Amino acid sequence: MSWPNLYEVKSKMVPRRFLVVFFLVVILFGAGLLAFPIGKNAYQPPPPTAKFDLSKLETEPVCPEVDPLWRKSQVIDGVLIEESPLCHPDNPALVAAFVKGTNNISHDTLMESGLAMDAVTKGEDLDGDGDPDVIEIRLEVAELNGRSPDYAEPIPGYFIAPGIQPGFWAFVPKTHGMSTENFESLKANPLLRLPSPTIRVEAGDRIRIILENTHYLPHTIHFHGVDHPYMNGMGKGNDGVPETSHRPVMPGESFIYEMKPRQTGTMLYHCHEQAPVHVMLGLMGMFVVEENRPNNWVQTLNVGAGQVRHPSVAVKENYDREYDLIYQEVDQDLNNLIRTANDPRLIAKATTRGYDMTEGTPDYFLLNGQSFPYTLRESLIVVNANERVKLRLANGGDDKYIAIHSHGHRMRITHYDGIEHNPEAQVTRDVADLSPAQRLDLVLTTIDDGLHSFGEGVWMFHDHQEKALTSDGMYPGGGITLIVYRSYLGENYMPLLHGVDIKPFFSKAFYERKVPAWSSYDEAGMLGDPELVTGFVSIRSLSLTFLAGLLLGGIVIVMGALKRRAS
Repeated sequence: MSWPNLYEVKSKMVPRRFLVVFFLVVILFGAGLLAFPIGKNAYQPPPPTAKFDLSKLETEPVCPEVDPLWRKSQVIDGVLIEESPLCHPDNPALVAAFVKGTNNISHDTLMESGLAMDAVTKGEDLDGDGDPDVIEIRLEVAELNGRSPDYAEPIPGYFIAPGIQPGFWAFVPKTHGMSTENFESLKANPLLRLPSPTIRVEAGDRIRIILENTHYLPHTIHFHGVDHPYMNGMGKGNDGVPETSHRPVMPGESFIYEMKPRQTGTMLYHCHEQAPVHVMLGLMGMFVVEENRPNNWVQTLNVGAGQVRHPSVAVKENYDREYDLIYQEVDQDLNNLIRTANDPRLIAKATTRGYDMTEGTPDYFLLNGQSFPYTLRESLIVVNANERVKLRLANGGDDKYIAIHSHGHRMRITHYDGIEHNPEAQVTRDVADLSPAQRLDLVLTTIDDGLHSFGEGVWMFHDHQEKALTSDGMYPGGGITLIVYRSYLGENYMPLLHGVDIKPFFSKAFYERKVPAWSSYDEAGMLGDPELVTGFVSIRSLSLTFLAGLLLGGIVIVMGALKRRAS
């Protein structure tokens, strides 16, 4: 039998599918030989580990310099301000202004605070007990990391971690001056930040909160859990819900909310206009109603939450120190929408009709407006041995719940949503669960008895949902902070750690996934990244595998043609 003419086979007898088979065989056989070479050179050594020089990594200062006098205990305009042993303490002039009222402090203190003259005004002592009972608070709405027609960078700039700056909206105290630090900086004015400030008032005081809408979209304030009348004294709705209470406050307008809270406790306030979006963008904060006591000048606002440097009389009667801890989460698909346009109409459409809340997933997890490692600068829980510390926690996120876990300590839960739990039924545990919008008051006792405390040291304090320990999936991140005993504080007011070097975490490159996870202590380079080796497959190898595949493919085609002809 003679071999068939190959041209005839191709032109007359070979269907198109055989040509497809031919080329597939060539490609797959060649790829197989490349992946699994045979012969004496079949073994290929792995590429070497890429060298990573940690000393050349560009990092931020772990603790940037601030005025060291800000940390000291001091008296300003008659206000005693407690020591703040933190890297980033609150401005003491700001604390004094919030305690005394911007209408009752010196001009120098007002200028140092950055507040407007009518930001927080305090008036008559109605019950004659030595403290003001008529309080007026003015709040504005600020945008952080928004879009500017003049700059490529987001403005005013606010970072939650190295290199990370999602867009936010926040309630802020009324300020004087610019939205940035100065003319030469794009960084936000320190008063413009997350979370929206904690509001503190005394039970029985007459409170007026004036929302001055400096934003380009409508907003409201709903006082969640706070005792307030449905209507204000001017016959307008007072609950902040557009569907049931009052028309939203349009850009450039203002609205007065009035209340005289009777029930003490830890509450919330938040925007209720397009609430699912506006709350997640940052328009929420903690609202605390303190017990009525004589000479009880409370710190009306706590910007950035954290340590309360002028606790109320009732808190000082029972505790050595107090901290506000607000947990939030960020879906960057939502938060970055505010950077997509300068036209408010486009932002309005994108946030109300373009974004689907049911498809959102959190990428970043915040404690007091920041993620680790920035939480180490201003959200440490600094304690001494044998103390009672009051912690107020709020879940400002949208996830199912958060599970706050304290290493080395167990905490007693005293209040749920502002209501004291029966003292005989109060529980002590090392994990405290909070559903969205829920608040807990905890007592952290630092007595080294094996139950409340395991002794002095540096102990982690974090949400035990594992994703909440990350920033866009990179660990460590999220709302991690530490319980730090004073004996473990360093000269720069950062904790004295005995683990790995934390400097790489203060690098933008780390959260861009450019730094091997174990680079600070993998001296041998066993766990680094493999080098990308160019030319690893030679031209000779490619040629041989292609020819082998071509030969095998030709055989398959010819055999198929013969079989077809025979049939």
